[in-house]
Amino acid sequence: MASVSSATVLTEIGQRLAARPARWLVTGSAGFIGSHLVETLLKFGQTVVGLDNLSTGSRSNLDQIKLQVTPEQWARHHFVEADICDLAACRLACKDIDFVLHQAALGSVPRSLVNPLATHAANIDGFLNMLVAARDEGVKRFIYAASSSTYGDHPALPKVEDAIGRPLSPYAVTKLVNELYAEVFGRCYGFPSIGLRYFNVFGARQDPDGAYAAVIPRWSRALLLGEPVVIYGDGETSRDFCFVDNAVQANLLAATVDEPQALNQVYNVAVDDRTSLNRLFELLRDALTGFRANIGEAKATYADFRPGDVRHSQADIDKARRLLGYRPSHRIEEGIRAAMPWYVSRFSALDEVC
Repeated sequence: MASVSSATVLTEIGQRLAARPARWLVTGSAGFIGSHLVETLLKFGQTVVGLDNLSTGSRSNLDQIKLQVTPEQWARHHFVEADICDLAACRLACKDIDFVLHQAALGSVPRSLVNPLATHAANIDGFLNMLVAARDEGVKRFIYAASSSTYGDHPALPKVEDAIGRPLSPYAVTKLVNELYAEVFGRCYGFPSIGLRYFNVFGARQDPDGAYAAVIPRWSRALLLGEPVVIYGDGETSRDFCFVDNAVQANLLAATVDEPQALNQVYNVAVDDRTSLNRLFELLRDALTGFRANIGEAKATYADFRPGDVRHSQADIDKARRLLGYRPSHRIEEGIRAAMPWYVSRFSALDEVC
């Protein structure tokens, strides 16, 4: 069951923000997590600048935000179409900003293996541009999307923030470099930041299309359209799947925490659980059977393990609990139930077109 106290966390954050409204910059604002951050901040009465080059983000995500907020709230949103690889654009976006929530990146381990140069440009050059711009424009705090891929080949479970291994992909290298740069900016310039190591975040607005789509939207799409669901490996690979509301909570806690020792740190953002891919397939199939009975007969197919994939992943979230007050509101079953109506609405429309 979802914890009542965890729902209270976001309410408390909203009350805190309402008492001291601020100007926020969300990079990657037309993307999956970024759009949820923009929506929540607008509902909490904040002024939000969104920055996105729309390479992986979508204007349709911005349209969905507009439908979820009032006209008065939407009027406090300003969208800038620009690239974080453009330092001048980063400086302009950071002008008069109090808090940066940096989500812009080229995600996906497989994508980074195919095109490491593009991943490096967005995730390292772009990240450094944002750090420099935020520092120079006097931003109060810089919150950035780190990644569980940083743990690399370290075998211990659950994953604890101060014990990492060797990176297993170019993408993992870029996210580790982000943490190193943020740490150096804190030490050398006194610039405060917090990194959030996301573990397999999922939810509405997550792109199901293309070769690099995340597993939950990709499999949901396949099940709804009657396409094959492919599991790489034996299906016992496991992940700590984290619903997007948990990631939103962690970002806002990180931006507003008053405890000095909580700054210039990295935190795991997950639920401290493990779900195998075989079990994930069963959960998605069962959830979608409620919408289409024939999905209950679906079976997965299996293919070879993919290079760069970590075998098992599970987060220790004690540090985030202690220093940020983080209490995840959704475990995987609850998150899947919350996300399914959006997936069904999105993919049923595709089915009708086909």
